[in-house]
Amino acid sequence: MIQENVAQLLKEPVGSTRDYELDEPVDITDNGVGGQVRGRVSLTRTNRGILVKGTVNTGVEATCSRCLSLFRCPLTFTIEEEYFPVIEVSSGAPLSPPDEPGSFTIDEHHVLDLTEAIRQYALLAMPMKPLCREDCTGLSPKSEGRG
Repeated sequence: MIQENVAQLLKEPVGSTRDYELDEPVDITDNGVGGQVRGRVSLTRTNRGILVKGTVNTGVEATCSRCLSLFRCPLTFTIEEEYFPVIEVSSGAPLSPPDEPGSFTIDEHHVLDLTEAIRQYALLAMPMKPLCREDCTGLSPKSEGRG
């Protein structure tokens, strides 16, 4: 899980920023295998919460659309998502949830969890027809497997 306590950042003025390095395993495809997620994200205080922006690199196990072999498919994507607090950081008073459906929230302990956002962005970045290599010729009638 990629989590960060952002209580201090929530107390700072709008525009305040923190940068974080990512280097954690995340199970992107829910198959029990976590791929290493690396990258750099910037957390910026907004008038409503915290904006997360950055570039992320990871990889997922995929099946080649030509030869049907399993391979590690590298993924690089940009994440940009605003997180909304559920508790006012100074008073502890509950805040109303954001109007946007599917919004990400900062929990009652002021922890921002990037795991689900990264998982969703990685799934969107996966190619429709993954290839183990660009010149894969597909299944061969003589030898089953990579072509």
